[in-house]
Amino acid sequence: MNPEGLAGPALAVLFAPLFLGLIQRTKAFFAGRTGPPLLQLYFDLGKLLRKGAVLSRTTTWVFGLGPVAGVAAVLAALTLLPQAGLPAAFAFPGDFILLLYLLGTARFLTMAAALDTGSSFEGMGASREAAFSALAEPVLLLCLAAAARVSGHTSLNGIVGGLTEADWQRGAPVLVLVGAAVLAVLLAENARIPVDDPSTHLELTMIHEVMVLDHGGPDLAMILWGAALKLWAMGALLVGLLLPVRTGSLVVDGGAFLLAMALLAVVIGVVESTIARLRMNRVPQFLVGAGAFAVVAIALILR
Repeated sequence: MNPEGLAGPALAVLFAPLFLGLIQRTKAFFAGRTGPPLLQLYFDLGKLLRKGAVLSRTTTWVFGLGPVAGVAAVLAALTLLPQAGLPAAFAFPGDFILLLYLLGTARFLTMAAALDTGSSFEGMGASREAAFSALAEPVLLLCLAAAARVSGHTSLNGIVGGLTEADWQRGAPVLVLVGAAVLAVLLAENARIPVDDPSTHLELTMIHEVMVLDHGGPDLAMILWGAALKLWAMGALLVGLLLPVRTGSLVVDGGAFLLAMALLAVVIGVVESTIARLRMNRVPQFLVGAGAFAVVAIALILR
């Protein structure tokens, strides 16, 4: 274990809600509105944690375990990611596979909690989440495999935290394709437009939000916090792949990382403001297109 690597998860805990705030303010700017404060999610989490929760009589311990264990799984995944010029807290060959398993575990726990309610709407959302994740996860695995081949490392410390300008000069086409595919997966996995609309409240068209309709109080706070942490984790992964700033200075590397994360939040806000949500039957085509980018990246490496 590298104690310095715990600073990365600490950054996520502190700044993940702010990352979502930047997205919301960007969307508000394009809509001609003032928008909520940048710290709105912090206020919401504080309010929810002070409230009580009303549980359905049909739910079991699975419903209560889902939010807390989901956050724990994402936090565990964050300990494997190098961030802000610091190495990961835990690193070993093939750790990127464990990263995918941990993110998948968080998703599974949310789906299990939704199914535990016995609601047909939440079951519908869980089935959609399972179907689309089955298309998104292989894409992310192929992207990390391609980046591993470019970097020459099999650990995230080298794949994400060790890419240099020389790697970019040698494998720029591959890394551009990988970055585009990872961005598509990020939008899909975090229920963002064009795959899902986090602001909608129409059960028939929701994917992620419909799974958490029965959560309230501290449970809903854990759901929102876990979603923010997952978005931060995938954003940190994308920034690590696309930002070859490795000066060795913690101030420079950390500042570049935070600036790139802020820019990514603006990019996501611009995408959500300029692109319409896809029809449900078009989402698989969107993910297959991301998969095609990943396959072409692999082909470029192996040629």
